[in-house]
Amino acid sequence: MGVLNNNALILIAIGLGIFTLLAVVRWWFQYNFRDKTVLLTGGSRGLGLIMARELVRQGARLAICGRNENSLERAHKELVERGGDVLAVRCDVTDKGQVDEMVTKVRSHFGQIDVLINNAGIITVGPMEVMTLEDYETAMKMHFWAPLYTTLAVLPEMRSRQEGRIVNISSIGGKVSAPHLLPYSASKFALTGFSEGLRAEVAKDKIVVTTVCPGLMRTGSPYNANFKGQHRAEFTWFILSDSLPIISMSAERAARQILAACKRGDSEIVLSLTAQLAIKFHDLFPGITASLLGFVNKFLPEPGGIGTNQAKGKDSTSDLLPSVLTALSDKAAQRNNQF
Repeated sequence: MGVLNNNALILIAIGLGIFTLLAVVRWWFQYNFRDKTVLLTGGSRGLGLIMARELVRQGARLAICGRNENSLERAHKELVERGGDVLAVRCDVTDKGQVDEMVTKVRSHFGQIDVLINNAGIITVGPMEVMTLEDYETAMKMHFWAPLYTTLAVLPEMRSRQEGRIVNISSIGGKVSAPHLLPYSASKFALTGFSEGLRAEVAKDKIVVTTVCPGLMRTGSPYNANFKGQHRAEFTWFILSDSLPIISMSAERAARQILAACKRGDSEIVLSLTAQLAIKFHDLFPGITASLLGFVNKFLPEPGGIGTNQAKGKDSTSDLLPSVLTALSDKAAQRNNQF
């Protein structure tokens, strides 16, 4: 019995040693952002700006883009003050011509593009009755066509080098479709499918694609989201969900995990335990999930209000909001250039 115990201990020790060695080797040889050129769309505020700060800290040469010149200039100024080598390009990524022009500018300024992070996004909240065909088209342009345009623009160069990384920021909404978010969820499902298939297609070219599906994050983004119908009521439930620490996560922690997944070359990362559990439950019990979401929908605002018109979150506050319940999102909005 003593010999068996000793042999078991030896085997456990060998196993732990091998595991530790593999972990050290993986850490030593993992991808490094230092002196790499990273093109980050939607990098002027919210999650994009938070990732930009972390990339600057890790020594990347960074190109960010956005549609709003003022927020882009503020982000550029901050990142340069943090010591970053940063190029800011005004670009509407839903316009292929502007995307091609942006990529040309980045190459002219930095040389090759090593990493592409497709982060730009929009969100429109409201019941299906007030959603128009244009809402679906706009969401698809931002979450599917824009990442496709940027990907097609950088792929030839990455293929010729036999090296490159692409990160696509999808959403839990690209795995589980929630009520009052149909254009957003439909377009994020498209991005998830594209990203997963792209990884398989370009693996032969030694290009690594990572799909990111975050749950709720405290980025301050509700203030720049679009709300339709009873827009104040829609904004209320949305920002409260986005603010609660139990079901939402720190955007700074999310940004670090996203970049770490890129460096490891993960195929997919789902952010927050809540999002992971929701996706697992949906995969195991799709019928029950649909019934539960249908039940939740009964408590969401009815159509009405401004109807098919839309208002920004910052124009949908009330006497009750902001409040202590939204403090985390409010502070995040101030930090992350949302106003």
